Amino acid sequence: MAAKILIVTGDAAESLEVLYPYQRLREEGYEVHIAAPSVKRLRFVVHDFEDGFDTYTEKPGYTWPADLAFADVDPGQYAALVVPGGRAPEYLRNNPEVRRILAAFTGADKPVAQICHGPLITAAAGGLDGRRVTAYPALEPDMRTAGAAFEDSEAVVDGTLVSARAWPDHPAWMREFLTVLRSKAPVT
Repeated sequence: MAAKILIVTGDAAESLEVLYPYQRLREEGYEVHIAAPSVKRLRFVVHDFEDGFDTYTEKPGYTWPADLAFADVDPGQYAALVVPGGRAPEYLRNNPEVRRILAAFTGADKPVAQICHGPLITAAAGGLDGRRVTAYPALEPDMRTAGAAFEDSEAVVDGTLVSARAWPDHPAWMREFLTVLRSKAPVT
């Protein structure tokens, strides 16, 4: 039986930051489940960088079904966790069930991959204090407030925690995460 990986996300998550790790981890041979506040069809967004804008733009993205609700997640059934970005982490970090899930993974030192705004959830669960991370660069003050040392790099590895800034960093992020994952939870 393949090791199981959990992705926690919700509406307004960045399409690429959910679907790229979902497909890449399945390609590697892992069983991947998507958890959200409730079981429903999620509506993702596309963030892009356009000339003349001081920040990224947002457009409607793909839709995708959630496999299970946060309340139904047993973290003990999963080898690792992926926390995508987009706008979803801004409201998901207030959900006690998603904080419970994050705390279980960080407390057990299981592999966690976070990207873009995803570290907002890890911070809310108390999982960044004393860690080295990256995130979307505008979150540097949030990461420092959470007790983390911020590095503006395409991928930062701190033990079992692997973080990246945004979807342009996918190759480095997944390469580093898979290195950690293969050592902690190899595909059987």
